[in-house]
Formats: sequence, structure tokens, C-alpha cells
Amino acid sequence: MATTTTGAVGSGRHLRRDVGFWGLMFVSLGSIIGSGWLLGALTAAKLAGPASLLSWVLAAIMLSLLALVHAELGAAYPVAGGTARFPAFAFGSLAGFAAGWMAWLQAVSLAPIEVEATLSYSDHISWVHRNFPLLRTDGTLTGTGLIVASVFMLIFIVINVVGVKLLSESNSITVIWKTAIPLLTIVVLLLLTFHAGNFSAGGGFAPFGAHGVFAALPAGVVFALQGFEQAIQLAGEAKNPQRDVSRAVITATAIGTIVYILLEITFIGALDPANLAHGWANPIGKGDFGPYATLATGAGVAWLAWMLYADAVISPAGTGLVYIATSSRLSYALGREKALPRQVAQVSKKGVPLVSIIIAFVVGELCFLPFPSWSKLVALVTEATAIMYAFAPIAITALRLRDPDRPRPYRLPAFKVLAPVSFVAANLIIYWSTFQAEWKLGVASLLGLVIFALNRLRLPAGERVPLNVKSSSWIWPWFGVMVIIGALGRYGGSNTIPNWWDVVIVGVWALVVYYVAVRLAVSGAEVNAAVEAEEAELRSAPTLNLAD
Repeated sequence: MATTTTGAVGSGRHLRRDVGFWGLMFVSLGSIIGSGWLLGALTAAKLAGPASLLSWVLAAIMLSLLALVHAELGAAYPVAGGTARFPAFAFGSLAGFAAGWMAWLQAVSLAPIEVEATLSYSDHISWVHRNFPLLRTDGTLTGTGLIVASVFMLIFIVINVVGVKLLSESNSITVIWKTAIPLLTIVVLLLLTFHAGNFSAGGGFAPFGAHGVFAALPAGVVFALQGFEQAIQLAGEAKNPQRDVSRAVITATAIGTIVYILLEITFIGALDPANLAHGWANPIGKGDFGPYATLATGAGVAWLAWMLYADAVISPAGTGLVYIATSSRLSYALGREKALPRQVAQVSKKGVPLVSIIIAFVVGELCFLPFPSWSKLVALVTEATAIMYAFAPIAITALRLRDPDRPRPYRLPAFKVLAPVSFVAANLIIYWSTFQAEWKLGVASLLGLVIFALNRLRLPAGERVPLNVKSSSWIWPWFGVMVIIGALGRYGGSNTIPNWWDVVIVGVWALVVYYVAVRLAVSGAEVNAAVEAEEAELRSAPTLNLAD
């Protein structure tokens, strides 16, 4: 099939538009259902008890609002690495880099995290641990584990290098399995072992109060539900982005939400009531790396336990595959914006950003060095994701005001209410992700700015795009104050701010930033110029006959 390719800096080739609705939907759903479903319910229950159900409902509401915001942006501006490009259209190149850098940090770290989750599950199979130990006692990889992890990453690279069509097709097959296994687990455990009394055991429905409900969000709940934006990142490779992107995002989010809430109900109901007599510190005994498999074994369905151990390899690996693609598209987008060296935006004859994919592989390999374990990195990744998401509600309002005539196949309903509420939601997730995650990402942001500045200095003066410093001036006070609130707050901070007042302060600050930022957006003429330049480059790209 002949395919018209779309644009890349300095190469005359662009990303191929090969992905339809099902491919986009499966990319998002495959990101939502990864290692999070295997660990999220246990982690949330330990922190919130039965009230962890409220954590999942709250996270689902917050992320659904953010998904709807991204659905409009992705359909109206279907470009690769959209989370980096939307803020660039609305606030200029410096804001685009700030959002894109944070998006890239979370995406590039997720593939190795998912691989480590796969190896963690596998190492807890006695035969594997006895003959091919993959982890040391501190959770870091052994030599054998490093080799196996590298093989996984190489497989991801090969699939991505071959092309996005193979990526979407292979991912679609994986996602069918990844969705079927949780649904099968729900049905079997609900039928065989369900104890309604567990929802009031171990100290009542909410043994840790509201603090536990909020603390569970960054400890695996938000991490599990995130990922809807993957269809947005690949919108530049969609066959019909105006029609398919918003549908894909909304469909994937709805399916993921239903599955995760049912999983939490099933998990709590399937627990042995004797394990809850003294609280929720250790609700399943041994088997933290395979809680559902432990429950299946206890219910006498060993065949389900083995399917779950197989899924512990397939689900994280499938998500890791998608995030290699995502991180490469984000660095590609930053290269297109000249925020990173232009080499990262080079596209191969197969129509994929080859240099960006290789960079994702190298950084992923570095993540396999003795860094914190999967569980300790979840809060950091959750916060980076929330920061990335937070740019979208401001961008959607700024672009509605500055670019009102652009066709919007999907429109966020009541956007004057839902857009600021979505921004507040993202800021609350940032706050709940703990002060430790906030200051670490603050340091990472400064490192990104240094890279941005060095790359800008090496560009010829005529190629330096305007920074729009005034339009992006809200970003640094916004995040700086969030770090201060975190330091004084109840989630990794000094507990200086009283309970509930911290939520009020975060909400008020978010609204102040939201309305100030919208007023600081670039002019309508500048938005139109940026979007038209993007569209002109796409139109000027040659048509390549790349038969499949």
C-alpha cells in the first residue's frame, strides 16, 4: 500500500500515517493496563483499606477530565508528541520545551520500569529464582537480570524501528490478552471467593481516613490509570486523526476505569478475612509481587495463577513497548521545535524517528543500573505525568480564545468550568505525589533548561525561534510555589499545613495560576503562524512510495 508520509527536519521524510482507530485505542489502553493492575490494588489497600475504592473513583474522575481535555486538543491539532506541541502553540517554544521535557522524562523511564516489573514477577517463580536469579535482595538487577532486561529493550527497539504499523498491530494483539486476563480474574474470584465483610474489616471502611485515600493515589492508583495520552502522542501517524484520536482516548479511558474499579472490589472481597484481623499492613501474606496469583492459588484455581504469572510478563512488556514509541515521538517533537539537537528529529526510510528510538534505548539501559525499585519510582513517574497533564487544560483555554475558528471534531463540554477544574486536579496529584518527588523533578527541570540553553547557543541566530519568555513566565512561579507547599504539607513534608487546608491552598493557587497563564498566552496571530508553519511543513513533504 502506498503511503503519503508527513514531515521531518532536514530529512525530507516524515512520520507515516498508518494507524487507525483500533490501533490508537489499543495503544492508549495498552498503556493503561500494564504492571499497575497487578500491583495497584494491593498497594492502595495497604494505604487506604477498603476506602481504596474511593481512591480509584477519585483518580478515575480526575484523569477522565484530563483525558477529555486531551481528546479535544489531539483531534484539533493532530501532531506527533502532542503533549509537547500544544503548550508550544499556546505559550511559545520555552513553554513547549518545559512541557515536552517533563513528558519525555516520564515516558523514557516507564519502559525500563515495566521491564523491571516483569523481571520482579518472574524472579518470584521458584524455578526461575533458583536457576536464573534476576534480582538481588535489594531489588536491583543481577548480571543475568541485566542481560534479560536488555533483551526485552532490544525487542522493543526492533519493533519500533520496523515501523508504527507493526507496533500498532503487535500491541493490539497484546492488549486483547492484557484486557482479557483481568476480566477473567474478576469473574473467577468473584464467583469462588468473595467476603463482603472485608469491606468493614481491619478498622472499618476507612481505617486511615481521607489521608489514606489521598496517599494511595500516587502510590500506584494514578500510575495504573495513566496512559490515555498515548493516542495523542501518535496522532501524527493516525490515518484519520480528526475522527479517531478523541474516540480512542475516551474509549480507552472508559474501559480502563471500569476494569480497575472492578479489580479493586474483587481484590478486597477475595482476601482471607483472617489476614485482616490486625489491619491492612499485610493483607495477603507472602506474594507481594503476584497478589492476584496468590489469591487464585488460595481459591484453588492454580491454572488461573499460572495465567497471571504469564500476564505478569506480557502486560508490563506490552506497556514498555508502547512507551519506547512514546518517548521517541516526544524527543522527535522537541527536535522539530529545535529545543533539542535536530538529529533527534531525523526520520528513517521506514518513517520512524530512528535517532529518538536509539536515545530511548540508551536512557532505558541506564535506568537498569542500581536505581530505586519499581515501587519507589512510581510516585516520581506519577508526578512527572501530572505535570505533563497540567499544561493541557491551560493550553485548551488559551487556544480556544486565540484560535477560535479551528475545526474541533470533539469539543470539551462546559470547558470554562471543566478546564480549570482539570488543572486543579492535576495540581492535587502533583501535591499528593510527595515533596520528595517534587524537588527531584525540580532538579530534573533545571537540567533540561541547561540542555535547552546549550542547544540554543549552538544554533545560528537565524534559526533561533522566539522564546516568548513573557508568555511562559507563569511556569516557574507555579511549580516553585508547589514545591514550597509540598515542603510544608502532609505528604512527605513537615505537616505544617493542617489537614484539608492543604487541599484548599493547592486548589486556590492552581486557579490563580490558571487564569494568569491564560492571559499571558501568545497572540492569536502567533498561534496561527505556529500552526500554519506546522501544516505547511506537512504539505511540503514529498510523497514516498513505501509499500508494506
